[in-house]
Amino acid sequence: MKEPRPRDRPWMMRTYSGHSSALASNELYRTNLARGQTGLSIAFDLPTQTGYDPDSPLARGEVGKVGVPIVHLGHMEALLDQIPVGEMNTSMTINATAAWMLGLYVANAEDQGVPSRQLRGTTQNDIVKEYLSRGTYIFPPLPSRRLIVDMVAFCQEWIPHWNPMNVCSYHLQEAGATPVQELAYSLATAVGVLDAVQESGQVAADRMPAVVASISFFVNAGIRFVEETCKVRAFTEMWDRLCAERYGVTDPKARRFRYGVQVNSLGLTEAQPENNVPRIVLEALGVTLSKRARARSIQLPAWNEALGLPRPWDQQWSLRVQQVLAYETDLLEYDDIFDGSKVIEARTAELVEEAQAELDDVLALGGAFEAIDELKGRLVRSHAERVRRIESGELQVVGVNCFTETAESPLGGEESILRVDPAVQERLVAEVDEWRSTRDNDAVKRSLDELRRVARSGENVMPATIDLAHAGGTTGEWSEVLREEFGEYRAPTGVGAATGVAGGLDGLRALAERVRTMAGGPPRFLVAKPGLDGHSNGAEQIAVAARDAGMEVVYQGIRLTPIEIAAVARDEDVDVVGLSILSGSHLELVPEVVRLLRAEGVDAPVIAGGIIPEADRPRLLQAGVAAVYTPKDFELTRIMTEIADLAEAAR
Repeated sequence: MKEPRPRDRPWMMRTYSGHSSALASNELYRTNLARGQTGLSIAFDLPTQTGYDPDSPLARGEVGKVGVPIVHLGHMEALLDQIPVGEMNTSMTINATAAWMLGLYVANAEDQGVPSRQLRGTTQNDIVKEYLSRGTYIFPPLPSRRLIVDMVAFCQEWIPHWNPMNVCSYHLQEAGATPVQELAYSLATAVGVLDAVQESGQVAADRMPAVVASISFFVNAGIRFVEETCKVRAFTEMWDRLCAERYGVTDPKARRFRYGVQVNSLGLTEAQPENNVPRIVLEALGVTLSKRARARSIQLPAWNEALGLPRPWDQQWSLRVQQVLAYETDLLEYDDIFDGSKVIEARTAELVEEAQAELDDVLALGGAFEAIDELKGRLVRSHAERVRRIESGELQVVGVNCFTETAESPLGGEESILRVDPAVQERLVAEVDEWRSTRDNDAVKRSLDELRRVARSGENVMPATIDLAHAGGTTGEWSEVLREEFGEYRAPTGVGAATGVAGGLDGLRALAERVRTMAGGPPRFLVAKPGLDGHSNGAEQIAVAARDAGMEVVYQGIRLTPIEIAAVARDEDVDVVGLSILSGSHLELVPEVVRLLRAEGVDAPVIAGGIIPEADRPRLLQAGVAAVYTPKDFELTRIMTEIADLAEAAR
């Protein structure tokens, strides 16, 4: 009998998860680990990501919805209870408050008797992609980069096995980036940080190769898995060359392109969601088939994430997909099956050449941190082109714009997603009040004063951050000190740069002719994002399409309070108000916006869009919403026509 082939060790298998509370998330983590997951991937809720405590007015309706709320050291202790932090590899999807979450993680480990040098894991900490696509930023670009540099320098000395920054091209693709843009913009971000580390003087020259080696990446894998395979091979080649030529790294191991993956969520569909399972499997192949460019860790989304928050069973299904691929197939028994392939090598070379030209262009603009406005415009334009191609039928999406006939799915129904108890926020507010009343508030004040001093002086913020964590400080308190010192930031929307792309649709051109002759002039359309949800891609595409349809568009970006939205609608005398929410807080925030609009005397019809379960539609309509749109509503011409009809009828 022939001896079996030796198998490579599988990649690290993670499930991106967290919700409701630290206790509930801890139970979920321990369950997933028992089912064969080999690393943690922590999802934080939006108040935690944007630096607010749960009693902040800005946190209303957002607590525990898209991740776990972590306010203080007690929460980090509860989150990791019975999980051996000295042995676990933990990934934290956290950016603006990354230094604070790492401080809590270190403080908890120290309380458990685990030295920081033993810790292994990753903080995402890529603020550029937050400005460009995901929206959970707080501070302006240069102070944000300073926080990243401080973390890199601190980890190099005290947490050497930690990846202090995970350059995240994932969300660039979600925002419409082409493979060339994904390659170029993420590499430009890495260059921006590494150059800043060198210039900071915090790391000796002989330690820079170790710093370069500590930078990891988080990549998206789309459905075009041949092209995605070429993309990660291009990443591998370009990163190796960049490390050698720009930073003088001579050790090939230190130049390895180390990346984790979550496969594409942009392509998950609300229509016929069962089709998302083969999509996820095929997308996983793009980052596993090529041994030379294989992902080091993978987390797969659940089939129903276009519908709402997945249940534990849904996450188990995604984990089982990885396990079948790793343990049942022969994928890990062979060397790279693409070496010598003329098709793969030719497409990889094309991507390298095109991405290098784009990277050179970004660096000529000053770099990723300096060119945010320009890059945002390019991404919104790319995404608008993708949306246009879907509506025109050039880009086929099964179950959405082709093969739409379907039997009723047994996977549907109200029980197909997880719902977070609305009382979670009230309970957490009461718990945080108790935490503040029982801690040593004098010690907290001293720690906050020290944090303010080092932020102002330019010293490394990490020691003061860890000290504040031990003292009992909160996420909101840490962030507020730095808001006062660094200021806050509003990222560009990129809408102006994309105007005209959606207008390539015949229907929008015809509609534009109609609205120009409407009595009272073209409709004034307010597009607004209430709450902390920073995923603005959909809102931006609606704004672009409305402008191309001849409407006057008011769009001020993300993170507006209901009071601010009502005031803008009043002052701008708008005809229609469109609200975009993807975080699950629509039942709290949309009715509040409607109430405040009417209190201000604004009688414009209100429409809502986002990840809105079908069962919630009647409640929004009863609250005074005129129409509800979800991801299955991809036809921009139809949506814009209905908005124009609403505006005309309301005049």
